[in-house]
Amino acid sequence: MERALKKLDGVQDVNVNLTTKRATMKYDSNIIKISGIKKAIEDAGYTPLDLEMSVGVDRDKIAKENEIRTLRERLITAAVFTVPLFYISMGHMIGMPLPKILDPAYNPLNFALVQMVLAILVMFAGRKFYTVGYKTLFRGTPNMDSLIAIATSAAFIYGLYAVIKIMGGNSDMVMELYFDSIGVIITLIMLGKYLESVSKGKTSEAIKALMGLQPKEATIIRDGKEIKIPIEEVEVGHVIVVKPGEKIPVDGIVTDGHTSVDESMLTGESIPVEKNKGDKITGGSINKNGSITFETQKVGKDTVLAQIIKLVEDAQGSKAPIARMADVIARYFVPVVFMIAIVSSGIWYITGKPIEFVLTIFISILIIACPCALGLATPTAIMVGTGRGAEYGVLIKGGEALETAHKTDTVILDKTGTITEGTPKVTDIITEQGILEDELLAVAVSAEKGSEHPLGEAIVRAGEEKGVELKNVEQFMAVPGHGIEAVIENKNVLLGNKKLMTDKNIEITLQNESDRLAVEGKTPMYIAIDGKLAGIIAVADIVKGSSKDAIDALHDMGIEVAMITGDNKGTAEAIARQVGIDIVLAEVLPGDKANEVKKLQEQGKKVAMVGDGINDAPALAQADIGIAIGSGTDVAMESADIVLMKSDLRDVATAIQLSKKTIINIKQSLFWALGYNSIGIPIAAGVLYLLGGPLLNPMIGSAAMAMSSVSVVSNSLRLRKFKPLHLI
Repeated sequence: MERALKKLDGVQDVNVNLTTKRATMKYDSNIIKISGIKKAIEDAGYTPLDLEMSVGVDRDKIAKENEIRTLRERLITAAVFTVPLFYISMGHMIGMPLPKILDPAYNPLNFALVQMVLAILVMFAGRKFYTVGYKTLFRGTPNMDSLIAIATSAAFIYGLYAVIKIMGGNSDMVMELYFDSIGVIITLIMLGKYLESVSKGKTSEAIKALMGLQPKEATIIRDGKEIKIPIEEVEVGHVIVVKPGEKIPVDGIVTDGHTSVDESMLTGESIPVEKNKGDKITGGSINKNGSITFETQKVGKDTVLAQIIKLVEDAQGSKAPIARMADVIARYFVPVVFMIAIVSSGIWYITGKPIEFVLTIFISILIIACPCALGLATPTAIMVGTGRGAEYGVLIKGGEALETAHKTDTVILDKTGTITEGTPKVTDIITEQGILEDELLAVAVSAEKGSEHPLGEAIVRAGEEKGVELKNVEQFMAVPGHGIEAVIENKNVLLGNKKLMTDKNIEITLQNESDRLAVEGKTPMYIAIDGKLAGIIAVADIVKGSSKDAIDALHDMGIEVAMITGDNKGTAEAIARQVGIDIVLAEVLPGDKANEVKKLQEQGKKVAMVGDGINDAPALAQADIGIAIGSGTDVAMESADIVLMKSDLRDVATAIQLSKKTIINIKQSLFWALGYNSIGIPIAAGVLYLLGGPLLNPMIGSAAMAMSSVSVVSNSLRLRKFKPLHLI
C-alpha cells in the first residue's frame, strides 16, 4: 500500500499501519486530490474509508466485528469444501472407503473433476488473495497475497493439465493432482488470518476502554428543569447535573455540591479525588458519592478524554524507527522470493526431477516465505505498548518516542513542581522566650495576612490549617526585600529575613537552628517581639513523597539523574541530598535550561528532560525525550514526547521501563519472523531432501506460515501483562 501511494505525483510521505488499518500521508493538493489517492487505494485492491467514518468506539467496534465475522464465514466455507476434498484425495491411500463413483481405480475422471470443483469453491471463498494479489503484482508492488495467488494458481493450472490428460485416457495422472494442496493451503492461511484478526482486536482494548468512558447522554438544567440530551448536543456554558455513580460527561468547573471523583481510567490513580465548588472535573471520570452541578468548559474533541484518545490513536498509528528496517526488508522480500522460487524449481527441473517435484518446490517456497509476520511485529507491539501505558496514565506520543526512550541514560528533573510540590509550606516552628508554637504562628499569620509574598502566603495557609485565632493588627508596613514591621496588640513585631533582624539590632540567639534549616534547603523567617527574637518559622517547597522512590528506581535502571533549578546552589544541593540526585544544575535562568540539556548531549548522553512549566518547553523540545508532568501547562505538554497524567515522578521510570519492554518485544518478533523465513525457505527449496531428508509439503508450509503471524501477534499481546515496578 505504501509503495503504491508513494508512486503518486504530489505524495510526499506515507505511513500505513497494518494493525490499525489507517494511512497517514502528506501530499500537495495542487498536484493530487483525495479522489486520486482513493483511486490508487482501490487499484491496489483495498477499500478507502474516510477517517470520520471510522472514528468512535461503536463504529470501530462494528468494523472490527464485521471483519472477524466475514473472515469466520469465509473460513467455515473454505473448511466445508476442504474437508471432503482432502478426504477424497487422501482417504483411499490410508484404507478409508470411497464410493465407487469417485474411486480413482474405477472412475479416475470423476475422482479428478470432483476435486477440481471443490478446489474452485475453496478458491472462491479465498478470492481476496487473487483480487489483491494479482492487482498488486501487475502494478509492480507484489505482496504476500501475490505469493499465495501465484502458488495456488500454479497448482490449479497443473491440476487442470492433469484433468485434460485423464480425459485423454492417461489415468496415471490421478496421482499428480494438486487440488487438495490448494484447499488446505487456502484454509490454513485463512485460519491464520482469522486468529490474527481476533488477536489484533485485543491489541486496541486500551483505546476501546478510553472511548467507552464517555457516556451517551448528559443531564442539563434548562429553565429550572433537568433534561437529558445526547452528548453531541452539549455545549460550552451548559449547566450539567451529575448524580452519585454517574459518569461525568464533559470537562467543566463545579458550581455547586461536594463529591469525590474516580479518575483512575484517565490518570491511573486509584484514590478518588475530592471535588468542591470551583474545582475542575474531567469528562469520563466517575462521580462516586455526591450530587454536583458544573458548568461545561470543553466539549467534543476539546475535552481531555478526546485529546488522550487522539494522542493514543496517533501513537498507535505511528512507526518506530525500527519499523523502517522491516519496511526495507519487506520491500525487496517478495521479488527476491519469486526469484528464489523460479531459480530453485528451475535447477531441480534441469537435474531431471519430475514436474510434480518441481511444482512442489515452487509452491512450497512461495507459501512458506509470506512476510506477514515481519509486517506485524512492530505495529502490534507499539499498539499494545502505548495502550498499556495509557492505562497507567503514561501517554506516549508515537513510535519514535517509544523507541528513543529505551536508550535514555540521563534524566534531568526540573526542581519546582516536579521533584517538589511547587508551593511553599511551613516545615518547622522554633520558639524562644517560652512562647508556644501556636502563639508564635498566630502572631506571624496576623502580620502576614495582608502580604502577597509566597512565603507569607505559606504562613497564612499553615495558620488556617491549624485554626489559629487572628490578633488585632494596629499598624503594618512592608519592608521590600526584608520582611514586614507591624504593631499587634500594642507589641512591636518584626517578621522577615536575617538582614531585617541585623538592621533592627535584634540579636539572633537561634543561630545553630537557623544554620541547620538553611542546610536542609529551608528558608528561615525570623520573628522578633518588642526587640527580642521570639522564634523562627521555616518555609520550604517540600519534596514530593514519591520523588526519592522515583530517583531510586531510575538508579536501579542504571540511569544518571540531574536536577535543574533557578534556586541558589545551597538550597538545590540540600534538595539533591534528600532525594539522591547525581548532578546539580543550580542558578540556571529559564532561558538557559535548553543549553544545559545540550551540554549533556554534547557529552554523548541520551537525555530525557522532565518538566511542567512554560519555561521548561524549550528544554523539553531540545532533549532526546521530553516528558511533561500532567499537572503542568499546555505548552509543556505540547512540547513533550511523553505526558504523565499523574504528578508522580515514578512514572518517568514506568515510561522508560515500558519502552525497554516494547523494544525487546519488537526485536524478539522480528528475530523469529526473519529466522522463520531464513530457515523455512532453504527447507522449501529442498536442502533437507539433498541431505537425505524429506521434501517439504506445501500444506505444512502453509500451516507454518499462518502460525508465524499468530505467534508474532501473541508475543505482542504479552505486553498487556506489563506492570510498573512500583506496583509489583
